[in-house]
Amino acid sequence: MHQDANVPLTYLQHKGHSSTCKFNDMKYRIFSLFYIAIVFVTQMAAEDGSHLWLRLPVNAHAEISAPRQSPTLNIAVEELQQAWKGAPVRLVIQKDKQLQAEGFRIRHEDNKITLTSPTETGLLYAAYHLLRMQETGQNVVEAQTTENPAYNLRILNHWDNMDRTVERGYAGQSLWNWEELPNTLSDRYKEYARANASIGINGTVLNNVNASPKILSAEYLQKVKALADIFRPYGLRVYLSVNFASPMALDSLSTADPLDKEVIRWWKNKVKEIYRIIPDFGGFLVKANSEGQPGPCDYGRTHAEGANMLADALKPYKGIVMWRAFVYSPSDADRAKQAYLEFKPLDGQFRDNVIVQVKNGPIDFQPREPYSPLFGAMRHTPLMAEFQVTQEYLGHSNHLAYLAPMWKEFFGFVAPASLKAIAGVANIGTDANWCGHTFAQANWYAFGRLAWQPALSAEEIADEWLKQTFDSTLPGSQPSTPDFQLKKMMLDSHEAVVNYMMPLGLHHIFAWGHHYGPEPWCSIPGARPDWLPSYYHKADKRGIGFDRSSKGSNAVAQYPEALARQYDNIETCPEKYLLWFHHVPWTHRMKSGRNLWDELCYRYDQGVRQVRDFQKTWDAAEKYIDAERFHEVQSHLKLQVRDAVWWKDACLLYFQKFSGMPIPFDIERPVHELKDLQKVHLPISNFECPTKELLNKNR
Repeated sequence: MHQDANVPLTYLQHKGHSSTCKFNDMKYRIFSLFYIAIVFVTQMAAEDGSHLWLRLPVNAHAEISAPRQSPTLNIAVEELQQAWKGAPVRLVIQKDKQLQAEGFRIRHEDNKITLTSPTETGLLYAAYHLLRMQETGQNVVEAQTTENPAYNLRILNHWDNMDRTVERGYAGQSLWNWEELPNTLSDRYKEYARANASIGINGTVLNNVNASPKILSAEYLQKVKALADIFRPYGLRVYLSVNFASPMALDSLSTADPLDKEVIRWWKNKVKEIYRIIPDFGGFLVKANSEGQPGPCDYGRTHAEGANMLADALKPYKGIVMWRAFVYSPSDADRAKQAYLEFKPLDGQFRDNVIVQVKNGPIDFQPREPYSPLFGAMRHTPLMAEFQVTQEYLGHSNHLAYLAPMWKEFFGFVAPASLKAIAGVANIGTDANWCGHTFAQANWYAFGRLAWQPALSAEEIADEWLKQTFDSTLPGSQPSTPDFQLKKMMLDSHEAVVNYMMPLGLHHIFAWGHHYGPEPWCSIPGARPDWLPSYYHKADKRGIGFDRSSKGSNAVAQYPEALARQYDNIETCPEKYLLWFHHVPWTHRMKSGRNLWDELCYRYDQGVRQVRDFQKTWDAAEKYIDAERFHEVQSHLKLQVRDAVWWKDACLLYFQKFSGMPIPFDIERPVHELKDLQKVHLPISNFECPTKELLNKNR
């Protein structure tokens, strides 16, 4: 239990001075009991997950020195004074050819620790790194640490709307209370900035890519300023998503044509206004000509011409444009090809302060996708990867799905050094534990750590997060011990989700709209074909899968030659991508020796068994976990295993109609009837995660 001894000591001294006064003695005892009760209640409340991975000591009273006082350095000093338990620490601002602006060194000499960086923000990162080393049990005395971030831009994208709904938000409302800003400032704004600084995230896009023009109004820029002022000492810069038609919406211009002189003038004036209010404003994120959003193509202009117009307005202030490549056409034969077809011809045409932001896969944040072929194809254009931290297609915040292995899979194909920056779609909301699921916090943490250093392994990051989030004294690191098993559970969780949802390269067979639960049979009259599962699985009597080989849509041709050859051949295509690139006969012989149908059945069954094993692993750790978080995760795992069975039964029973083959006798029998599963419709929107009660009622 963390105790601040200052107050009790005061009362002890008072009691000693008036030892003959029984009234004072009684008052002291009452106060002591009250104080202990307060500390106890506070500690209990802290285990609701609100402290994330920053469950640090608060009474270390460490000896810390800094070269000067400033908002940023004061934070670094305060964090260390409260939580650091080792030798005296000296913070030094010092130029170093081996250090980037936000890089740092940690040295232990003569029983003193020196943190050096060229900047105050770098020293803040050093302070958090030193505390991370302490909390994860690393030997600080022997360690001589030099750290540089892999990317200068490490940005969270919030898909938060002005009414506080969050698109694909599964952890409550938006943190940003626009109605109360700028006059009322939540304590959570500072805690949000602190959490991001602790893992090296240095930018935040406050609003949804489906942007409201209102965010650029004078009224709302003052609200944005209030947030920027809170974030600044933590090294967190603010960016905004902008609606390309804002000149028309805000000032009644007749056009948003990026080559129109009045439009150009409007954006230059708006940018000037923004920087007058927020001098360190980062720039714009733009979703244009996608899913109904306005853009330059509406006027016969290219994405490059639209991005460059905004970039020119931002250039004098060192601002940037992040232009999303998430585009697709309902008329194209293969949605997966569209971004490449639209953006590859524009390579080299963007201004140097434009970064094209590309989703990790060519479709849309699926549980598993091959990497987007735009990476590596646009050699003369800065690119940034866009990951989705929120689990739109991975069970929302109901499912345990540690995503670092998925992101590491991406980096196995796309060299981190080939990217200019990295962005992650945030999973943060007003829920007490920030993310809706304790283990969803690990994905926020993992994104920050990988954005700082992509060379870190998924295992290293899981180990860090577990030790900081739960008691660092979880016993042992052997296969039978809780910390080992919990780490294994995390590392296996993404593959488990893939297995019980869409193994072997299946993709996008989710329920209509909200993307929670299976609906491979979905058919909506008049809907775009590429919004329906049948567009992707193409199941028929012969087989299943989307033919993207040279005999099909030829999407394989967008990949480098060696990969294209590998993916094009059904015999050499990795089985995890098999149904992504090929329409495969049900009788096709797999590497296991089974035919495709049987293999599909076993993969779905394996996913269910994996989640049941997660339940056992978690229950075995009960005595090492506080009661509140233990029961929260336990409840979510119960939901997850029911969802896994739902997915397994729905997909196997539906696809069996096409294969005409029996489900192998040695896997778990379906517990549902297909006709009953086809009646399931969850009354939820894009802005919420279904509750246990709603699932039980409707499923």
